[in-house]
Amino acid sequence: MADPKGFLNHGREVATRRPVEQRVHDWDEVYPDGVGRALLPIINTQASRCMDCGIPFCHQGCPLGNLIPEWNDLVWRGDWDAAIERLHATNNFPEFTGRLCPAPCETACVLGINQDPVTIKNVEVSIIDRAWESGAVRPAPPEWLSGKTVAVVGSGPAGLAAAQQLTRAGHTVAVYERADKPGGLLRYGIPEFKMEKKHLDRRIDQMRREGTVFRSGIAVGDSLTGEQLKERYDAVVLAVGATVGRDLPVPGRDLNGIHQAMEFLPQANTVALGGHVEDQIRAEGKHVIIIGGGDTGADCLGTSIRQGAASITQLEILPQPPEERPAAQPWPTYPMIFRVSSAHEEGGERLYAVSTQEFLGDDEGNVRALRLVDVVFEAGQLKQIEGTEREIPADLVLLAMGFTGPETASVVAQLGCDLDERGNIARGADYMSSVDGVFVAGDAGRGQSLIVWAIAEGRSAAAAVDHWLMGATTLPSPIRPTERQLLA
Repeated sequence: MADPKGFLNHGREVATRRPVEQRVHDWDEVYPDGVGRALLPIINTQASRCMDCGIPFCHQGCPLGNLIPEWNDLVWRGDWDAAIERLHATNNFPEFTGRLCPAPCETACVLGINQDPVTIKNVEVSIIDRAWESGAVRPAPPEWLSGKTVAVVGSGPAGLAAAQQLTRAGHTVAVYERADKPGGLLRYGIPEFKMEKKHLDRRIDQMRREGTVFRSGIAVGDSLTGEQLKERYDAVVLAVGATVGRDLPVPGRDLNGIHQAMEFLPQANTVALGGHVEDQIRAEGKHVIIIGGGDTGADCLGTSIRQGAASITQLEILPQPPEERPAAQPWPTYPMIFRVSSAHEEGGERLYAVSTQEFLGDDEGNVRALRLVDVVFEAGQLKQIEGTEREIPADLVLLAMGFTGPETASVVAQLGCDLDERGNIARGADYMSSVDGVFVAGDAGRGQSLIVWAIAEGRSAAAAVDHWLMGATTLPSPIRPTERQLLA
């Protein structure tokens, strides 16, 4: 274990973000020189707070099964090479999760019962950032080739994890991505200020050096059909994500200026990375309304601030959560508490327990305002509070209410895959769809979820594919079949 008295002698410390007045004028990460470097002066001390728990419940909180107490101890002892080996044993991309995961491991930390939990996520990102800088992260090509070919459709975290595992198992893997560069929403959905794309690019470069082939700019289901894909490859992994945004069918929805968040964010990210978007959706000088209080809404908020919005209001239909863990959500569950992201520090207003009644437009068909009403949950039902109706100005409305499932009209339909009752691609405990040889990983089969679940599913699906192709596998499977059935 780490220092036996570490949790008694030291309190929780996290990295200090750059000043708001500085960072809102650029697209760089909100931490100086990256979060890992910002943490290094304090990270050994923070790792020492990890206790010798009889049962480390942080494992229960992490779908990847990260060996958290082990690499906390190694960091405290200064053995960074061993720490990255233990971290990579369960997580292909800790530089992604260390920046983007909401850290359910920390809310399950045993120390968190009566103190602030260990800074698990901060230790994780410090290990991987230091490993990249020291050259400890190197390509790991297979020692032999199986002669089997696998196509992975989608290059988000699930697709990348599946592809890397299968390549390292000796299969010839091609990753198809409809965008111009691989990465999926990691590249065009996550703003640069949350994760600079250099972290994605160097990982993809590592994968290329290991033998994974990336074929970008190919929309499978269009220029390459599902039938052609199945004919060319021994196995197919569908990791297409859950990209169909939840809509808001209220009067005025057809007005100009109302967009899904994933119309707005990819365009902004493209331009922030030096690209050009014709007729880009921009927040500059506009009164922006963001409907949805989750991470996607916060990404829209930070992006709108950097684009120079006149005002920004983020709406949430649920009441404002408490700042402390509620009694109905005891440790080690992930509690619904009031959280402040880096974007929320930068500006904007957050309104809770409100519902949109109508979008109001001008004579030219553009949205000009939004009509709200306060709501309350009573006896399990949402009720409007009379007399609370009001209008707020809105030149740009961004719908960030989550996602309902994968796009199914093209490759999924062409392959003939069945859907489940929620509209996701149906699959068994072995991750295989209703079509022999076609597997499903990540949000496409699970529904909208966390990046750690996507990576865990990608690793598990890879093990299932390897077993199906070869009759056995040595690849780890973080989510066992019985767990998959229980968690579906």
